[in-house]
Amino acid sequence: MAAAPFSIVNVFDLEAPYVTEYRRLLHKILAAGSHSDIKSIMVTSAMIAEGKSTICSFMALTAAVKRGLKTLIIDADLRLPSIHKLFGLPEAPGLVEVLTDGVSPKDAMRKTSVENLDILPSGRQSDNPTEIFDAEAVGNIVEELKFYYDLILIDCAPLLPVSDPMLLASRVDGTILVIKAGTTQRELVERAVGILNPPQNNVLGVVLNNMNHILPYYYDYDYYSYDYRQSPQGPTKIIKKPAPARRPKNKPAEKDPTLKDNIGHS
Repeated sequence: MAAAPFSIVNVFDLEAPYVTEYRRLLHKILAAGSHSDIKSIMVTSAMIAEGKSTICSFMALTAAVKRGLKTLIIDADLRLPSIHKLFGLPEAPGLVEVLTDGVSPKDAMRKTSVENLDILPSGRQSDNPTEIFDAEAVGNIVEELKFYYDLILIDCAPLLPVSDPMLLASRVDGTILVIKAGTTQRELVERAVGILNPPQNNVLGVVLNNMNHILPYYYDYDYYSYDYRQSPQGPTKIIKKPAPARRPKNKPAEKDPTLKDNIGHS
C-alpha cells in the first residue's frame, strides 16, 4: 500500500509554541488597520530556501483554524511552486491555467481538509514563467476573490532572482518578507527591502525564520519540548521530545542584546 502523501495539516498542532508565534504575527498584521483594510498579503523572501512557503502555509492554517477566517493561499511562485506539495494536492489546474487558458479561479481551487482553507495551486510547470506571470492579471484575480475570502495569502517568488514580487507588491494590501536567520546576508536583505520600496508599497514587516538554538533557553522551542526543523523525509517535521532541565534560578540566562523577536517590523 502506497504511503499517504505528506500534508502540512497533519503536523499543525494548536498546542505547539510555534503556533503562538503565528497568532502573534496575524494579530500584528490585522491590528495594523481595520480588518477590511488588509485582506491580501504577499509572502516573499530575498532568496530561495528561506522558508516562505512554510511560513505562508502556517499563517493560513492559523488564520483558518484559530481565527475562523475564510482563507485562501495562491501559489504565485511559478518557478519553484511548493504549496501543492505541502498540502498533498495536485498542482494543476491552477494559476497558470487561469492566466493562460481562461480557466475560472473558482474551478482551479482545491478544498483542503481544514475548514475555511482553500488553495489555488501554481498550475502546470512552464518553460517560460516570466512570460506567463502577469502582475496586473494576478492583482485582478486577488481583487475578485476578496469578495469570497477574509484573507488571501500569495506565496510569491523570491525578490532577488526575479521581478515577479516587485511587480505584484503594489497590487496587494501588504507584503511580508521572510528572512532565514543566520544564513541570509545583511546586504541581500537590504537589497530585498530596497526592491520592495516601502515608501511606495505597504511592507508589513519581516519574519525571521530558523531561530532555533539562537534564542535564549527560555524562549527556544526545545524548552517547550518541541523542535521544529527541516526534515529529509518531508518539508517539515515536528519532533516531540523531553524538555531540558531548567537552568537554576541563581544562574539566569544572559540575553544577547542584539537578538530580536521572531517577528520584527522593517
